[in-house]
Order: sequence, then C-alpha cells, then structure tokens
Amino acid sequence: MEEKVVEQKTAVAELRHARISARKVKIVIDLIRGKSAKEAIAILKYTNKAAAPMVEKLVKSAIANAVNHMDETKLVISEIYANQGPTMKRILPRAKGSADRIRKRTSHIKVVLTEA
Repeated sequence: MEEKVVEQKTAVAELRHARISARKVKIVIDLIRGKSAKEAIAILKYTNKAAAPMVEKLVKSAIANAVNHMDETKLVISEIYANQGPTMKRILPRAKGSADRIRKRTSHIKVVLTEA
C-alpha cells in the first residue's frame, strides 16, 4: 500500500548573525509560536523587548515571501526558532594586568509560515 504524502506550501525567512543572544530571542518567539501572522505582528508591536523589532521584521519578510503563493489571511507561524550563532570574543582589561573575556553572542532566527 502506498501512502500519499501531501506537501504543504511554506514560506521561510531567516535572519543570521543577529547581534542578540538566542536566549533573549527565545523569550519573544515563544509568545508568537502557533499564532496567525497578523496576530503575531500585533503582539510583537507591543512587546517591550530588544528582540521584538527584529522578529517583527522577520515575520513581515516571511509574509512577503508567501504573498505570491498563499492566501495572506490564512498564514500561521508553524515553526519559529532561534539557534546560537558564532560568539565574538572581546577582552576587557582588569586590575594587575589581567583581563576578562567579553562574549558578544549572536543568533540565527528562522520563521516558517504555512496556510491554516
């Protein structure tokens, strides 16, 4: 017996090397996972976190990618995740000739939209 696999159309947008830690981004993306695209933008607009404008711009980009192939009113955020990117290492001079390391963390954020 053969199983029919129906591929669902998706629209993807990805932001790489965002200068914010993945830990901070995950707080924001947990708010919008599974929501409709319009509702997600409304939530992000009034979220007072540093990652919110970045994620909002990314969701808008994914909607723009979907516009030609899917119905804009039915779009849902099916996947959204933030992974750790490369860490830039800097040095901060300290007392007695020692030094501390400053880790400037980056993240890779990905949004996948599907039709509901």
